Amino acid sequence: MTRNPTGVLTPDRPRTGFLYWMFPAMLAMGALTVLMSNRDLTQAFLQLEQSTEGLDPIHSPLVIWAQRGVSILLIVASLERLSNHFAQHRLVPSMALTGSFLLFWLTTVLAPGLLGAHPVLTHEYAYSLLFGLCATLTFPEEREKILLFSRSALFVYMLAGLVLIPINPTMVLDSSYSQGLLPGVPRFGGVSAHPVMMGLLSQTALLLLWARPFQRRWLTVCAWILGLSVLFLAQSKTAWLAFMITACCMVVVRRGADSIGRLGDTRDNTFGVLALVGVIGVAVIVLVGGLVFDVGGMVGDFLGSSEGAQLTSLTGRDRIWVVALEEWHNNPLFGYGPTIWDGAYRQAIGMPNATHGHNQMIDTLARCGTVGAFGLVVYAAVLMVLSVRFARATRGLSLAMFLTLALLSVSEVPLLLVGYGPDIFTHLLLVATLAGTAVEQRRHRVAVEPLEPTLRTAS
Repeated sequence: MTRNPTGVLTPDRPRTGFLYWMFPAMLAMGALTVLMSNRDLTQAFLQLEQSTEGLDPIHSPLVIWAQRGVSILLIVASLERLSNHFAQHRLVPSMALTGSFLLFWLTTVLAPGLLGAHPVLTHEYAYSLLFGLCATLTFPEEREKILLFSRSALFVYMLAGLVLIPINPTMVLDSSYSQGLLPGVPRFGGVSAHPVMMGLLSQTALLLLWARPFQRRWLTVCAWILGLSVLFLAQSKTAWLAFMITACCMVVVRRGADSIGRLGDTRDNTFGVLALVGVIGVAVIVLVGGLVFDVGGMVGDFLGSSEGAQLTSLTGRDRIWVVALEEWHNNPLFGYGPTIWDGAYRQAIGMPNATHGHNQMIDTLARCGTVGAFGLVVYAAVLMVLSVRFARATRGLSLAMFLTLALLSVSEVPLLLVGYGPDIFTHLLLVATLAGTAVEQRRHRVAVEPLEPTLRTAS
């Protein structure tokens, strides 16, 4: 409490620090790395082959110094956040969230770094610990700044990639991509490391826009058009599927209870009639597709084609999984270590495109062993429980982001905590959202509890 000029005590204004700047800084760092690399997406596979031969990419001095600047920002912002938290005697928003995150970092970063078959520890591994720990200490005021700044930064990030199409198309477009469902349409990677990452970030941006639209309606409409266009052009099948599922999740959480109530309301049967018409329409489409267009035969022909074979094998990821599981069997307790999937390892196995295990659980088993897998399961369970518990409080955002990470975990590794960058953007955004909402719910309970005895007395 502080006194204003009239001598009246007023509540202290909560300090939000400046950790929220780290989320735009991660995106800016990733974009700068791409811009200064003179990348050619059509030669991405050749560049991966070169990296397995020890030909590491040469980074511009500007990128190196920018990386140092972002690292200093992360350290200073994290230390300020931690010191401010304990100086104000704040409680930990969620002991389960903070404890499970620390367990996850210890079992998937520190343990394999020290005890893996090929132990390696560098200072870069500590960044994810600092950043993640501070994210678990987020309060509602900080959460709002993080969500708003992240939303705006993501749309600027996507727009920058689109602006580069007429300037340097090969940097942002992969015209050689032939595994997509849109023949002849170049795959859009923008200024992200890979089109798959672009798909994930565009989906995250749309979810944030849904939960926190811009104040100006025309700007929100333009942002929706931009986000959906980038999601479409990224041609990430996982991102498409994840967005459809998370969009349904957002609708159900926001309007599901009202819709169910209207369905059973005899005084207003409009919703019931529309639902019945929708069911009949779906049934008709299925019948017409099966009888007239022979959808079953079309699906069989597709699965027998080269594109279908790529889809059923998840575009060759099944071979990477076999190698990863062999490494787990060879090193069952603490795994291979953090350097699995580096250039030397990929050259040894003859898979230049195997930059990770292409599945969160399988990658964790190979990299961190059974100990790491245990930490992953505990951490994922806590994220799931809190995301479901706070689904209504966040109007579907927490559950939608968790489902995004869960679906992406089938073919990618979105929970990897080696270093920091755009690849952990959505992950730590979810952590900050859960932590801030936990505090918000606690404040709500404290505000309501004193009223309960009064209400009981009045009744």
